[in-house]
Amino acid sequence: MKEKKAVYVNGYVGLVGFILLAGAGGFLLYLGMTGTTIFLPILGIIFWLIALAFLSSATVVSPNQAKVILFFGRYVGTIRENGFFLTIPFTQKITISLKVHNFNSSVLKVNDLEGNPIEISAVVVFKVVDTAKALFDVAYYRDFVEIQSETAVRHIASQYPYDTFNEEDLTLRGNTTAISDELAKELQERLSVAGVEIIEARLNHLAYATEIASAMLQRQQAQAILAARQTIVEGAVTMTQMALEQIEQGQKINFTQERKVQLINNLLVSIITDKGTQPVINTGNVKEQ
Repeated sequence: MKEKKAVYVNGYVGLVGFILLAGAGGFLLYLGMTGTTIFLPILGIIFWLIALAFLSSATVVSPNQAKVILFFGRYVGTIRENGFFLTIPFTQKITISLKVHNFNSSVLKVNDLEGNPIEISAVVVFKVVDTAKALFDVAYYRDFVEIQSETAVRHIASQYPYDTFNEEDLTLRGNTTAISDELAKELQERLSVAGVEIIEARLNHLAYATEIASAMLQRQQAQAILAARQTIVEGAVTMTQMALEQIEQGQKINFTQERKVQLINNLLVSIITDKGTQPVINTGNVKEQ
């Protein structure tokens, strides 16, 4: 099913025609009642029936609304232009809103990629772009949007971890914009059958489930400390290596293997430790070239 334009004309023109036909029908009935011929009353009744047909075809379309026209169960088209119109007589006219709608999903408890239970919800902004699909291809398109939105949120949440300390990983907490874009893309694929366009989809609630929130906080703290220590050690090794190269090359000093190990140990301890260090002056055997 695909939306198509209905046949319609300006309603005020039809209103004038209705008034003329109704007036002519009444006048003919009056002449038939005062005369002897039966032809005039019959013609007056015909005029009235035509006027009623004009009246049944009248419809009013408000801004940001559309009227889906059905003729004895058959879809004949949609009126999107707002105003007063006349269309096919004796038709059913169903109003479809073209306004932008907001849908706030309920808080869902799902497992992320690593199996951790999390709570997640999203706000979905959408509007109807194909009235025929919205009305005939799905049952109650708003309910369809809500159910498919929750399904998409569950699927997206299970594809990514809640958080990691690797900057290259895509996570739910650290890459909210990218996750929201992915959610909007998946929702559009799911809801295109309902004639719905996704304007925006954003996560509005994201947290660990209450039963593991405390444990996961401790885990995050431990991972943060471990990641920080790893960075410090890598930096300390690099700084120590640079210091030795500059001392040996710039000052033309050669350390014995024992003194070099001791110097490396002292430099690493002084750089890595989080407490103040006390300097120790040691005049060892240094060979000067």
